Amino acid sequence: MTGAAAPRLQARLMLGLMLAPPLLWLFALIVLPHVDLAVLSFRERLGPGEYGRSLEQYRTFFGEPLYWHVFVRTAVMSAIATLLTLLMAFPVAWTIAKLARGRLGALLLVVCLLPFWVSETVRTLGWMILLRESGVLPQLLYHLGLTAAPVELLYHDATILVGLVYTSLLFMVVPLVNSFESLDNSLIEAAYDLGASGFAILREIVIPHAKPGITAGCIVVFMLTLGNYLTPNLLGGKNSQWFTEQIYTQFITRFNWEQGAAFGFLLLALSTAMVWLGLKLSGQRFGDVMRRA
Repeated sequence: MTGAAAPRLQARLMLGLMLAPPLLWLFALIVLPHVDLAVLSFRERLGPGEYGRSLEQYRTFFGEPLYWHVFVRTAVMSAIATLLTLLMAFPVAWTIAKLARGRLGALLLVVCLLPFWVSETVRTLGWMILLRESGVLPQLLYHLGLTAAPVELLYHDATILVGLVYTSLLFMVVPLVNSFESLDNSLIEAAYDLGASGFAILREIVIPHAKPGITAGCIVVFMLTLGNYLTPNLLGGKNSQWFTEQIYTQFITRFNWEQGAAFGFLLLALSTAMVWLGLKLSGQRFGDVMRRA
């Protein structure tokens, strides 16, 4: 072995040792469970301890209107939550990246991060305490004379959307801040000097420049809301009709792991399709988008 080849070999060995833990983690906790779910989803019980290969689990999904309704509802609600999160995060990220001076920007980012210092369960229970009929907000509205009696603000679609936006806001703010920070302020100043309106600058300069950050944020938020189980079920109650609840029911309540695995793969397929569609519509590449996330 030549003297030049030995350092290259050592560098490759070192790189392999550094990559081994995350690759093993990905393989053990992501690849293997998905392979097992794929096998389960195509399995059918023929008798005690007897199984065969079948598409029955998927035929059950396509033949049952309830499953279709919940599946489509979950996708639509997740898309709405993603859009609302983008609309709320856009001015927040712009303020942090362009308007806040010195340590103020870092302070505002920490404020966005503060809710994530506690678990999602605690945050969601906080919303329940705030919005339930005997909670803070209904009682306040009642004592101010705005309502004739305390109203129940939980168990509505709007409540579910509020919870989903709240839990996802940071994941939209961070990629947008990264995109806005790389935007040259002189471009905006030049546009103003040439007589462009604020809306024209937003449409022609800001949004095109921030497109990778917008795409990355929307992908992450949509995937998080689509697969969220706790927030829709606690804030929406029995009427939440979230597809993750159907998956939980098949696995835990009915012990029908084959059907639950099929439902899980259908949800994965929907998430993958929406990510592909988002990349196509925005004209972005997945690698470039993930570097902005």
